[in-house]
Amino acid sequence: MNVEEVMQELEALGKERTKKIYMSNGAHEPLFGVATGAMKPMARKIKINQPLAEELYATGNYDAMYFAGIIADPKAMTAADYDRWIDSAYFYMLSDYVVAVTLAEADIAQEVADKWIASGEELKMSAGWSCYCWLLGNRKDVEFSESKIAGMLETVKNTIHDAPERTKSAMNNFVYTVGFSYVPLHEMAVETAKAMGPVEMKRDNKKSSILNAYESIQKEIDRGKIGFKRKYVRC
Repeated sequence: MNVEEVMQELEALGKERTKKIYMSNGAHEPLFGVATGAMKPMARKIKINQPLAEELYATGNYDAMYFAGIIADPKAMTAADYDRWIDSAYFYMLSDYVVAVTLAEADIAQEVADKWIASGEELKMSAGWSCYCWLLGNRKDVEFSESKIAGMLETVKNTIHDAPERTKSAMNNFVYTVGFSYVPLHEMAVETAKAMGPVEMKRDNKKSSILNAYESIQKEIDRGKIGFKRKYVRC
């Protein structure tokens, strides 16, 4: 399939109700409103196709950009490619659920995520922290430096309440994910979450969300799920 055929297929799959939901979360035109599950048959047909993924991502259409993440070849992308993708990710559903997810399957994931976390830019920071969530929830514990993750927990504890709004959400998820999926620092994550307490995330035209990593980790403890790893990052 070429880019025009994929765009036609996506348009046919679009639903007005889904489009409204995406727009209420920050998406803007152009978009069709395609449910992610509805993309699976086309993804199975195309499989991995990096050149097509690049063309689709460059359209600026939210659904096409999302689909690009599904068919991208993460290991074929360079740090410069990921920078280009994050620069076009104009809201969190792209930064955290397309770019960060794709990056999490690349060998350069940690170095790129570290750079974004240090950038001071809301969505880059959000994507960087989110990438670590996807990594920790999928890769073996031995693939991470315990001292590095411990330092990141300290950073979250000391800075989360003053971080940009979307970054707060990703940082909170990071603490939860360490507590849930990274056994060596489970206890430290619990203590960090306690020290942070509830985190208020303000949202445009909506009431604030209250994030609570401690309660989220406790739920996983109660369910006996500590140490859980996902089989796949991308769906």
